[in-house]
Amino acid sequence: MVQKMVAATQADTRRFPGRYTIARNTLLLSAGMAALYAMNQLTIAIATITFATVTGIEGLAGLGPAIFFVAAAFAAFMAGRAMDRLGRVPVLAVGFGCGILGCVITGLGALLLSIVAVVGGFVLIGASTGTVMLSRAAAADMYPPERRARGIAFVLFGAIFGALMGPLVFAPLFASEGAHENHLMMPWLVAAAFMFVGLVVVLNVRPDPKRIGAMLAERGVNVRLPVKGAPLLEILRRPGVGLVLLAAVASHSIMIGTMTLTSYVLVSHGHHQGAVFPVISAHFVGMFGLTLVVGNLIDRLGRIKALFGGLLLLGLSVFSLVWTVESAAATSVALFGIGLGWNFSYIAATAELTERTQQAERGKLLGFNDLLSSLCGAVLASLGGVVLAMVGLTWFGIAGLTLAAAPALWLLRAVPRVSALPVSADMLKQQSPHGGSSSASRFEYPEGRGQKVSA
Repeated sequence: MVQKMVAATQADTRRFPGRYTIARNTLLLSAGMAALYAMNQLTIAIATITFATVTGIEGLAGLGPAIFFVAAAFAAFMAGRAMDRLGRVPVLAVGFGCGILGCVITGLGALLLSIVAVVGGFVLIGASTGTVMLSRAAAADMYPPERRARGIAFVLFGAIFGALMGPLVFAPLFASEGAHENHLMMPWLVAAAFMFVGLVVVLNVRPDPKRIGAMLAERGVNVRLPVKGAPLLEILRRPGVGLVLLAAVASHSIMIGTMTLTSYVLVSHGHHQGAVFPVISAHFVGMFGLTLVVGNLIDRLGRIKALFGGLLLLGLSVFSLVWTVESAAATSVALFGIGLGWNFSYIAATAELTERTQQAERGKLLGFNDLLSSLCGAVLASLGGVVLAMVGLTWFGIAGLTLAAAPALWLLRAVPRVSALPVSADMLKQQSPHGGSSSASRFEYPEGRGQKVSA
């Protein structure tokens, strides 16, 4: 089955994709992200309720999100490697398939009060999230370096529609039936329907973005690229990769750790549970609502500067919770800042990491980045709860600011070295029989659907 998908998505490789094809694929990948985040809204809303209801132990409710994080982390690592071998579309399709199956199994587990089924469903849903988030690798493939951040932003922008659409669909279900026992099954089945739509959408992405990336690079340097990339350890030793990776992991893990503790912080300071939802909504708007603007700014200002600024904004926003927590509106502004800081650093880091790899290595490196980010996020969420309980919100804010500022300052000191000629371009130049520099940055897509290229 996977081999058939690979063959289908690599069809018509003699035709170089035009602007219409690139725009169409970008829109489809963005729609897939919308489907994923519509499902994720349900996960955030009732995963803990489902787990507590099935186990009967409220103290274990937090174990549900931990299962998602761990499953997403390891799935992203494996999916990234598979993408470099099989292509982007087949792996993304498997990710959506895992989401469909996971939601159905979780719904049945909630109906039958089966712990095994719910845990198995959570694992599959987490694996789906970790896999589909690698859609940004597909976006990076289809755009030349000077427009890569914008391409990634276009795909991520779909997530805001899913984040807003999910509550509109799920809220009436809870309002009419409540979120207890048998009534938990229907929302999970609706989430499975979202993932089915995502599967249909991603299967229409053609040709595979991995193939587009290969054709784009080959046309830019007039050289056939190697099919197999370098080992991961060799990639990590390239100049700038480790530092950018550290900044990316810090940004994502701090965001996860803070977001998962927001509900606890607000309720413990006297706010009603209902006040949490607009705060989280503001956070998602910061994460995805301005991605198109952010992508353009990153391409104009430069990725390292954007990564530096995003980390500082993230750290200062976490620290501001010390003063904003007494007001739900002010806390919404702080969470918006956390989301926007993550937005800048996430897109900038992704664009920079893809620039420092060959096309056949991107999935591997981004998967490893997601593995570290999710695991560190789970650890920070756990340690953050301990910090809040033992020393309070002030030291929690100081810790968040420190963890964000440290890699940001390191980046600032290393700017001359990190901002040097990207490794991928350097490697391509060395492989070019003409010894010239890559012209990929000046590449323009053909008009319309594309044009024939020589065999």
